[in-house]
Amino acid sequence: MKFKYHNPVRLVFSAGALSRLGEFASQYGQRALLVTGGGSVKRNGTFDRALKSLIDAGIPVFACEGVEPNPRITSVKRGAATARENACDLVIALGGGSVMDAAKVIAAAVLYDGDPWDMIIHGQPEPHIPAQALPLITVPTLAATGSEMNCGAVISNEATQEKSFVSTECLYPKVALLDPELTVSVPKDQTAYGVCDLITHITESYFNGTGDTPIQDRFAESVILTAMEYGPKAIANGSDLNARSQVQWAATVALNGWVQSGAGGVGYPVHMIEHTVSAFHDITHAAGLAIINPAWMRFAAKTSTPKFTQFAERIFGLAAKGSGDLDCALAGIDCFEAFLKSIGCPVRFSDLGIDDRLVETYAKETLRIIHDENGLLPARPPMTEADIVGVLRAAL
Repeated sequence: MKFKYHNPVRLVFSAGALSRLGEFASQYGQRALLVTGGGSVKRNGTFDRALKSLIDAGIPVFACEGVEPNPRITSVKRGAATARENACDLVIALGGGSVMDAAKVIAAAVLYDGDPWDMIIHGQPEPHIPAQALPLITVPTLAATGSEMNCGAVISNEATQEKSFVSTECLYPKVALLDPELTVSVPKDQTAYGVCDLITHITESYFNGTGDTPIQDRFAESVILTAMEYGPKAIANGSDLNARSQVQWAATVALNGWVQSGAGGVGYPVHMIEHTVSAFHDITHAAGLAIINPAWMRFAAKTSTPKFTQFAERIFGLAAKGSGDLDCALAGIDCFEAFLKSIGCPVRFSDLGIDDRLVETYAKETLRIIHDENGLLPARPPMTEADIVGVLRAAL
């Protein structure tokens, strides 16, 4: 193995951590842009508590509200304009993954004179990968994406029906305040989607790695098992703070780089395909993942059978006849899909009213946006356009 690992985010994890927002914000700026979503943080009082902490610390606050579940580039532009107009020198994200992703790109867009969409990798010859951004503090109110402790962001362009990502060092938050009390009001469906999202972050690196990485494999399996144990408890009883805490920590660990370091992952094919589908239909990201991931697994298991057999044995306790037992591997995928269904996630596109009319378009768009030197979607195995269409049809 040859790899480097660096994560500069200062993590503060505790019930009640929100009260320290002003304390940390004052270390990085004097005027803050507070980015929020559709309004739940106002309805449940989280916004007012955050505002009080900042005002008590002497920090003027300017709001960018209404970031969409699939954050749009128009919201990024709006937030950057507000930050410039009010000379903000700090960005604070208070919300779920969409809010945090938008806040990251806003923090970079404030310092960029061009179109912020230039920063998002969407098939253009030379993306503008930002090298500087305003300091960012993340306060997640949903356990799902892990965006609070990484340097990636996913943004949609509603005008062009594109959805893609940027990942670069300057987008790392300075501080991530994880307060599991903020997640107790999350509805059952959003809690379930968060569990699916975090598990998919793990399975993407687990199945698309180089192999022979026993420590990373056991890291990954422990996060999956934790999410499968405590996720249903959090769904059944949203006030179960222990369950909420375990799920939130699992979501952070799933995508802060620990599990992936040294695994040699070549891509996130399930995410790339889902980005295209949700760009067209504006569906909930994790709902798309729940549908596509099992279908992709069945495709990949045919050529990566030992890893999928291991998954079936270690996660679901199935008995394999050997490392190449495809029947056992497929049975494990069936168990995984059954788990997703049991917590309330859709497992077929038909559950969301999506038919087969655009499957070829989804495949072409996915490959246009991201492909390797051979024109294939990075994955194990690399995927052709026909492979992507096959996975999508299997998910109908």
